[in-house]
Amino acid sequence: MRPQPSGRPLRLRLAPDSPLPRRVDGVWWPRSDDLLAELPQLLAGLPRAWGDIVSVMVNGTTWAGAPGRMLVCNQVVRLRRSTAAHAPDTVVLMAPGQGRRDLQVVPPDTTEEAAWPLMSAGAGGLV
Repeated sequence: MRPQPSGRPLRLRLAPDSPLPRRVDGVWWPRSDDLLAELPQLLAGLPRAWGDIVSVMVNGTTWAGAPGRMLVCNQVVRLRRSTAAHAPDTVVLMAPGQGRRDLQVVPPDTTEEAAWPLMSAGAGGLV
């Protein structure tokens, strides 16, 4: 794992590696809906095996922050927005040569009591 830029722990649970396809590769519980504030810690906390993320697609109605590009972990990341109704609760991460990874997003205002079961289910690949 890459070093964390923030003192607060990253709330991310990844599904175990599997050759079988699944809907999500993990679950992320950000602390706010400000993508520009949250994305650096998320990308820094991903496994190196996922490669260098160069593109992130998020639901445009869920996240605050401007689309475009930003520098994260010395890497230029292109931010894209989607309004697809089929995936309002996911973040799509793209890395050259590594493909696509989808993370289910637990809304930031979710209580701990409600969030941890979602995180555990997603990390088990059960979502």
